[in-house]
Amino acid sequence: MSGRADSDSPPDTRTEEAEEVEEAGHGDDAGAAGRGEQDDRGDRDDQGQDAQGAWGDQEDQEDQGGEARRARWAATGTGAALALAGTAASLLRLTDSVPALVPVAYACGAGTCALAAVLGSRGRTRRALWLSVAGLMVMALGDQFD
Repeated sequence: MSGRADSDSPPDTRTEEAEEVEEAGHGDDAGAAGRGEQDDRGDRDDQGQDAQGAWGDQEDQEDQGGEARRARWAATGTGAALALAGTAASLLRLTDSVPALVPVAYACGAGTCALAAVLGSRGRTRRALWLSVAGLMVMALGDQFD
């Protein structure tokens, strides 16, 4: 049966044996209390507020917001740093006597990483991660032609 463990099924689908177990105090909540586990709802009323009137999920939402903010900063910073490194490598390789494909590969990789930085700043952190990896691989491929 799918769904939450503490949800009740409609009365017509419950068996008599399950009703007897619940009436005897051997249901999910009684079993958890008997094993020393605490109910995660605490002293909350029907609307989700605890006894002091504070919302329990507010801290979780703030923590998730902080995680998302850190992920955006990490994706933006990583993409920008790799784009700068690729641009510098491309400019340095232009002055050397290497095939033209090498600085072009570094420049393309730097452009991909710059795009990853932009996507990271907009919250598309997974795509930014994969674009950073792809840009770095293009730069590494260009280095193999040297």
